[in-house]
Amino acid sequence: MEILVENNQEKVIFTDSLKQLITKAVKLCLEEETFTENVEVNILLVDNEKIREMNHHFRQIDAPTDVLSFPILEMVDGKLIAGVGDYNYDGETLLLGDIVISLEMAKAQAEEYGHSFERELGFLVTHGMFHLLGYDHCNELEEKRMMDKQEKVLKVMELTR
Repeated sequence: MEILVENNQEKVIFTDSLKQLITKAVKLCLEEETFTENVEVNILLVDNEKIREMNHHFRQIDAPTDVLSFPILEMVDGKLIAGVGDYNYDGETLLLGDIVISLEMAKAQAEEYGHSFERELGFLVTHGMFHLLGYDHCNELEEKRMMDKQEKVLKVMELTR
């Protein structure tokens, strides 16, 4: 399993312990889904300006957001629904996708919601991961299923509210 974390911002101090938190959250999401493929997940940490640019480019929303997910595979509820194709599988590692998180937004939201920055970062990583695994929140039922999965992982990580 390859979990690549790249910090491309300077607004929030990024430590090794935060990198470990991100890695653990990714692994636990995969375990929750009993996803056994050897995967690669890329996590890019940015500031509000960069995520605003990306949100505008990819979603036509000209505002910062907290997390963006870019799945490579066609999945629904943690299950592949299409072949992996040649573009993301080298016979050993399956590229699951990319997650972009604004650490600046995560810090502000943690303060707004009254919980730790670590809890907010864990929430955003799990949110992005479950999107990569084919979950969504387009209606109440889907949102509840996705949130329940996120909260289960956060509880294991002892990142409760």
